[in-house]
Amino acid sequence: MYEDITYENLLASMMQAAVAEHPGLDTREGSVLWYAQAPAAAEAQNLYLQLDAVLDETFADTASRPYLLRRAAERGLEPKPASAALIRGSFLPQDLALAVGTRFNLGEVNYAVEELLGPGSCTLRCETAGTAGNDVPGELSPVEYVAGLESIRAEELLVPGEDEEETESFRSRYLASFQAQSFGGNRADYLEKTGALPGVGGVRVFRAWNGGLDPAALALPQGWDSWFSALPEDTPPAVAAWLQAASQAAGEGLLVTGGVVRLLFLDSAFSPPTAELCEQVQQAVDPRENQGEGMGFAPIGHIVQVEGVRGVPVTAEVSLQYEESWDWEAAKPYLEEAMQDYLLSLRKSWAESQGGLTVRVSALESALLACPGVVDVTVTALNGAGGNLSLSEDEVPVGGMLIGS
Repeated sequence: MYEDITYENLLASMMQAAVAEHPGLDTREGSVLWYAQAPAAAEAQNLYLQLDAVLDETFADTASRPYLLRRAAERGLEPKPASAALIRGSFLPQDLALAVGTRFNLGEVNYAVEELLGPGSCTLRCETAGTAGNDVPGELSPVEYVAGLESIRAEELLVPGEDEEETESFRSRYLASFQAQSFGGNRADYLEKTGALPGVGGVRVFRAWNGGLDPAALALPQGWDSWFSALPEDTPPAVAAWLQAASQAAGEGLLVTGGVVRLLFLDSAFSPPTAELCEQVQQAVDPRENQGEGMGFAPIGHIVQVEGVRGVPVTAEVSLQYEESWDWEAAKPYLEEAMQDYLLSLRKSWAESQGGLTVRVSALESALLACPGVVDVTVTALNGAGGNLSLSEDEVPVGGMLIGS
């Protein structure tokens, strides 16, 4: 805002004011007047610089992280804290009584046994919060001697660890909070609270399935079972299947509640979540044993069904032309990385997209064409068919295979 108020401009203005009353004064550099005015001009410029900084820190779109946090705190918002990864481990012998809290090392981080799942299986929590604990699988080594232990291995990542929310991500979330007020189980409320859970990335919310029908009219009536079992043999299969689905829904209470909400989500690594993470989110939102009772953060009367998106492996067949001294084997690592980066960018956009994602031939070709050694590229097929690959809203593309020559 004060870009034009420089030391030179301030000094010139001060000199002009001085000679306006006394035109004969010497204003050259090194004169008495110059020595009297120059330090004051420098200090005045510093004041304007500080004033400009105050203006930047006042508004959320330009504030640095410390002042952005103070501004967001006024709306009850704070960055998502770092969370620790949860992994599944397998050990031998399977009948070993591995104590909860036993510590193991993998690379730069340590893990502690959190729960025994069964013979030879356990969960371990990383002692370091953040993404550092996501680097599995791998062989674990005990921090201290464990009697009888033959081997233990980190098999899979159950709940990804997350770093503390980055400044620009938090800034976007703060600014978005003015566009949709989260309250009482509306869409914004579900998005905000579910997205804040450890291990959760993108989230989609689907409206209540039973619309505005009278709940009492949807209860399963007496005598239904005997009537349904006596359906004529010539009943069309589609009709019988519909009646079966309706009776199951009514019997489970899905048609007589205030609403049924469906949550779909990705994990914090923008991959399809594990069953363990889905269950953790379900318990936080609407515990299964008390569905609809408001025991989670879902409002009372809402039955929430939490599901993870399905990953669809993508196989791309490509025809390539190379620069001199390059071939398929030399370019393959760069091409595979480019393909994975493109699919990751699609998964990151899933939560904000409308409908299903589309793996586009043109976008994939552009990503591959930017790789070293590649002169030209043509994607001949995606998952065995020509043209773009369209996915449903429940699906995201995951790393598959790149076939080329």
